[in-house]
Amino acid sequence: MKLYVSTFAPNPRRVTMFIAEKGIAGIEQVMIDLAANEHKSEAFVAKNPLARVPALELADGRVLCETRAICTYLEGLHPEPNLMGEGFEERAFIEMADRRVEMHLFLGIANSVRHTHPGLAVLEQPQFPEFGASQGEKMREHARWLDGELARHSFVAGARFTVADITAWCALEFARGLMKFRPGAEGMPHLQAWRDRMAERPSAGR
Repeated sequence: MKLYVSTFAPNPRRVTMFIAEKGIAGIEQVMIDLAANEHKSEAFVAKNPLARVPALELADGRVLCETRAICTYLEGLHPEPNLMGEGFEERAFIEMADRRVEMHLFLGIANSVRHTHPGLAVLEQPQFPEFGASQGEKMREHARWLDGELARHSFVAGARFTVADITAWCALEFARGLMKFRPGAEGMPHLQAWRDRMAERPSAGR
């Protein structure tokens, strides 16, 4: 299998962190340079018409796209350690937490960065700085929600590490690098403590 990724992009990082947590070997990584518009090349668009990374090319030539779908596929191939839930009930609650983080925290960060950071102008034309600034404020509202969740349990989806923690980690690291967002400095001590614990995981460096 081949995994198409891009340096610093948070969605590919979610998949590589998932792979690292699983201890999966043998997946070739192919780097796509977004700044050079390699994701819009004829060769890559033939694999993913939406011109997005990550994309997982299977041995039979089919290409699986979308971060969560790729992780679901890999979870099926490598069930342990389980990161997406044992049984329908736990799977549902983990998916709820993961979707909330992805749709509200992660997407808000992405929109803010893409519309306010000059380095992302090549990928987002036109940029709308006012929209980006408002998304940054909305992201903080959801970060405060997550801070409250982490005051009640150790991990994003409950008592153990799951795919939801991977999504939240990659989102916050993207915000830390390009928005200079520090939860502790903005009155979110539980989110900061969780972030610091996550930083100690070997997969966090992927």
